[in-house]
Amino acid sequence: MNSLVHLNVAAALSYVIAVLVPAFDALIPVLPSEAAVITLGVATAGSTDPRIAVLVALAAFGAFAGDNAAYWLGRRFGPAIGRKVFAGDSGARRRSWAEHSLGRFGARIIIVCRFIPGGRTAVTVTCGIVGYPVRKFVGATACAGVIWASYAFFLGRLGGKAFEDRPWLGLVLAFGVALVVSGGIEAGRRLWEWRKRAKKERSPVEQMAPPQESAEPQQSAEPQQEAQSQQAAQSQQAAQPQQAAQPQQAAQPSACGAGPAATSAQPGRGGQGGLPRSLLG
Repeated sequence: MNSLVHLNVAAALSYVIAVLVPAFDALIPVLPSEAAVITLGVATAGSTDPRIAVLVALAAFGAFAGDNAAYWLGRRFGPAIGRKVFAGDSGARRRSWAEHSLGRFGARIIIVCRFIPGGRTAVTVTCGIVGYPVRKFVGATACAGVIWASYAFFLGRLGGKAFEDRPWLGLVLAFGVALVVSGGIEAGRRLWEWRKRAKKERSPVEQMAPPQESAEPQQSAEPQQEAQSQQAAQSQQAAQPQQAAQPQQAAQPSACGAGPAATSAQPGRGGQGGLPRSLLG
């Protein structure tokens, strides 16, 4: 912890660390830029020197410069830098997530990913590859740099103030809080990505399965069809006796009509019965 003494406001090393580590961290994610800024906050916790604002501004500028450098690398050397940064299956998933997140959330995802060590590089490089608008990117990274630097620096100052006699405990506390915040954001990102992948895997199965709503009307229509067929059969059975009775009714009038004709013809059989009396006389 004696090294914290050399990171005071008056030390030139503090200003170099404040600007360079965040700048290179955007290109080389293994550099602990957040840890460096938190350490500066712990080291200056007991000071009220106005030059502390310069340290915060330099840290924000370093983060801004690194993010924009990653953007222009992606824009200038898109395929080559894409193969380098997004190598393997995990890299391809990171790029897919970054492109989808940019399309859905825009500048907000650029600000949020400043707090995710691996996410910030994936998003900034992807912005350059897909040609994200320069003005929007510059505004988002400037806002993200100021928020991130203020958060990390004053988190360190909070830990240093809480443990002034034992600054290493304040450093551990600040690191713990930063890890919880970054881990929570990363866990939320992974959960969201897992749900999106599960939804994609489930959608082809739902398309292949027959819709249940269309099957229910067919099932409910079967009793109606059976009832209609029964009614048609009953109406045919009732129509058959009527059709058989119609020829009999048509035959009865012809038989009755033959009776008067026969009776009128019977008087003529005797030869006289059918003649007028004037002729007989």
